Amino acid sequence: MKSLPHARIARFATKAMAGLAAFTLAISASAQKFENLALTPPMGWNSWNTFESAIDEDLIKETAQAMIDSGMRDAGYVYIVIDDCWSLRERDAEGNLVADPEKFPSGMKALADYLHERGFKLGMYADAGKTTCAGYPGSQGHEYQDARTFAAWGVDYLKYDWCATGTRDPIEAYTTMRDALYAAGRPIVFSICEWGDNDPWLWAQDIGHLWRISGDIYDCWDCEQEWSRGFKVILDRYHELKPSVVGRDGLGVYSGPDGWNDLDMLEVGNPGLSVAESRSHFTLWALIGSPLMAGNDVRSMSPEITEILTHPDVIAINQDPDGVAAWRFGIVPGKHQTWIKPLSDGDWAVCVLNTSDQEQRIEIEWHRMERALSGEFEIHDVWNDVELGDTDTPLTAKIGSHDVLLMRLSPKR
Repeated sequence: MKSLPHARIARFATKAMAGLAAFTLAISASAQKFENLALTPPMGWNSWNTFESAIDEDLIKETAQAMIDSGMRDAGYVYIVIDDCWSLRERDAEGNLVADPEKFPSGMKALADYLHERGFKLGMYADAGKTTCAGYPGSQGHEYQDARTFAAWGVDYLKYDWCATGTRDPIEAYTTMRDALYAAGRPIVFSICEWGDNDPWLWAQDIGHLWRISGDIYDCWDCEQEWSRGFKVILDRYHELKPSVVGRDGLGVYSGPDGWNDLDMLEVGNPGLSVAESRSHFTLWALIGSPLMAGNDVRSMSPEITEILTHPDVIAINQDPDGVAAWRFGIVPGKHQTWIKPLSDGDWAVCVLNTSDQEQRIEIEWHRMERALSGEFEIHDVWNDVELGDTDTPLTAKIGSHDVLLMRLSPKR
């Protein structure tokens, strides 16, 4: 082979570098579309916890209307996520995913348009394996094709599960779908549902906007099944995993704007929880900065559950722009736990969770919290909307079984 003249080599190198620069800029510009999509934890509703496979177009539309009527949409619940079992059992002749025409006769694009017109965003479910958890077509080997399909439908949020993945590497799998979403060009919140088996909090920040830390949630206080567990079990897992820094245990240091630890969907209002347990569940998810994805039948929820899900002051703690996650400050085993969270305006959220089956009388000696709380604060009981004095004197209170005392502390003026 003849050697190229130096001038030709230089021109070739210049063109190659220009092409590489253009490609890099294109990828960077595309990636920019996916930043700032989840500066606060996403809020919405997911079909799985209550309905599993019993989903259809009418349910989604009725749910959207109920979320408008109850005030949920205006409180921030804008994502409506259709979970597993929405597609046909086989792809079409071109290999595309097809929405089940009996369940969704108008098609997903029309449903997305319907939701967008009413102030919602459409979320969809897919899986990184050969099949979904319920046996429908997975996206392995079809990532770019499926991402184009979701973009064409107007999807705004993708929950990407981890069933039927075999020996597949999770970082490779989720990066592949991330890159496919980038290439499709529509900004989509990417929810990594890898169950926490491979420590996603250590690698998922550059791939998705939220990542599950455990297996599926179940509507009970502390039960455990093969794949599911009560919210108290997940809460304990969150605290116990990966001791971090400056005396703070748990996963909170890995979470913040545009990247959130996901403790799974809410069971608030589902039959396995009492009202007190629903309130505690919602409170702790809000403090930790977990996404607030309702999982109940919002068409028939009680006024008490509506009040919990739409409480503006609790939601404000979850949506605080600094996005600092709460950590467990103290524990009296078998009785109660204390969680604290700094807020962007200099306030603090302080929560005492009664873990006992009996009512507990608690006393907080505020000076013992000085390594976290510096200064003097006025105390507001968030759920009961009453003032509780200030931190100059100890606070005593009674908390019902599995209930919470949630306080917002504001600097004394």
